[in-house]
Amino acid sequence: MIAAVGGLATTLAAPALRAWLRRRAALGKEIPARLAERWGEDASPRPRGPLLWLHAASIGESSSMRRVLLLLPPELNVLFTTGTVTSATMLAKEFAGDARRLHRFVPLDVPAWVARFLDHWRPDAACFVESEIWPSMLHQLHKRNIPVGLVNARLSARSFARWRLVKPLARPLFAGFAAVQAQSRGDASRLVAMGAPAPGIVGNLKLAAFPLPVDALALARLRQQIQGRPCWLAASTHPGEEAIVAAVHGHLRAEFPDLLTIIVPRHPERGPAILAGLPRPATRRGADDAPPPAGPTGAFYVADTLGELGLFYRVAACAFVGKSLAVGGGQNPLEPARLGCPVAMGPMTANFADEVAMLRDAGALTQVADAAALADFVAAMLRDPARRRTMGEAGKAAAAGEDELPARVAALMAGLAGWRGQGAGT
Repeated sequence: MIAAVGGLATTLAAPALRAWLRRRAALGKEIPARLAERWGEDASPRPRGPLLWLHAASIGESSSMRRVLLLLPPELNVLFTTGTVTSATMLAKEFAGDARRLHRFVPLDVPAWVARFLDHWRPDAACFVESEIWPSMLHQLHKRNIPVGLVNARLSARSFARWRLVKPLARPLFAGFAAVQAQSRGDASRLVAMGAPAPGIVGNLKLAAFPLPVDALALARLRQQIQGRPCWLAASTHPGEEAIVAAVHGHLRAEFPDLLTIIVPRHPERGPAILAGLPRPATRRGADDAPPPAGPTGAFYVADTLGELGLFYRVAACAFVGKSLAVGGGQNPLEPARLGCPVAMGPMTANFADEVAMLRDAGALTQVADAAALADFVAAMLRDPARRRTMGEAGKAAAAGEDELPARVAALMAGLAGWRGQGAGT
């Protein structure tokens, strides 16, 4: 019923959705030349042999699958879909030269668009990452008898409360999964309560992810440009948080006159607007600028590039992880912790509540309520290298878990595809 109602609604909205995608493309949030993928059209051939369709929403979910992908059988073709330009850029680098690994943008959940996508690719199995539960996609996969897995599955208490309101209608969606791997025992119990099969594997793939990559030459160049001056990072910031970061810099500049504040916005296309709102001197990496020299009111470096967050975590004394002060939900604190970078976050971290609690309990993360508290954290890290090292080592230790999990998840995914024989494209 949910699939039918939702399918009717998205079908009626299809013209508006096409216009919405074109507006996103004009803003740099879609790739214009690849918009047709979003409505299920693709002229590229399906690879021969078994094909696993893997879908993750964005770069964070995609990153958690990097080790799993390396452990899949080499003869298994993988079609990896996502919905963001940043994830597409990362996966293009990952898959360069590998004919058995393909990236495409996921079609929106319009029945005709999903059907077109499935008719073309004919996957032998599908796996969705975390909380990607789309009624039309699941309904059509089930109709075609294509087994579907849900890996690194997350169902928050808030989402669970919403799904429970329509539980009789939603239960067939959850019951249709052939296999589930949950992030935590709490996620597992909520998924089972909605009708999903009992997870055979429990564990968070984000605890087994690789450290964020870095270009060694870019790292050496940036360290030379910074020349040992005090430096901190505001990572994955959202609108409203850059003003807080600027206030923190204002609190600190009397004690640290040559301080460099690096801002990495979650959405790089915001770089020019962020730069315009900062005191000078301020420069922008997206314009090929170097970090600015210290000035009387500033020294801000807006790093509005793709795929370089690992670079900045490696040069900063500490990091604030955004979407946690001006807006809520949080971004992934395990990324800096895995690189030994002490972490601060605001109070609004519902999307990463377990990870925040784990790092906080380990002494690797500090939660701050406002600009003054964040300034106190940054000052403490800059003043005390020993404390900074202790906090960084605690983060690395806490984030280094679940080493056997990627292999178990890879086996689950390969098994789903293997159950379908040699594949539709043989």
